[in-house]
Amino acid sequence: MPQSDDHCLVDLEARLEREDPRLTRAMSSGRPARPREYRRTGAWWGLAFGVAVLGSGIALAQGLLIAGGLVLVGMAAQPADPDPARTAHRGFGRR
Repeated sequence: MPQSDDHCLVDLEARLEREDPRLTRAMSSGRPARPREYRRTGAWWGLAFGVAVLGSGIALAQGLLIAGGLVLVGMAAQPADPDPARTAHRGFGRR
C-alpha cells in the first residue's frame, strides 16, 4: 500500500525554507513575495554604482576608474538581466 505524500511535502517545505526563508514567511502570512530569482534590487544598485564610477572616470580622465567602472557594470548587468533561459531562443542567426 503506498504511503501518503505528506513526507514528500514536508521535505519540500523544509528545502524551500532553507533556500528562501523570506518567501516562505510571506506565503504563510498570506502576502506572497517575489522569489529570490526575481529580486533584482541589489543588481540595479550595483549597476548604478558602476555607471557612476565609469562616469567619474571619464570626467576625471582616469583609466583605472574607467576600467573599474566597466568591470562593475559588467558584473552588475549579469544578475540584472532577465531569465536567460527565457531569452535564449532570441539569439543571432537563429530562426
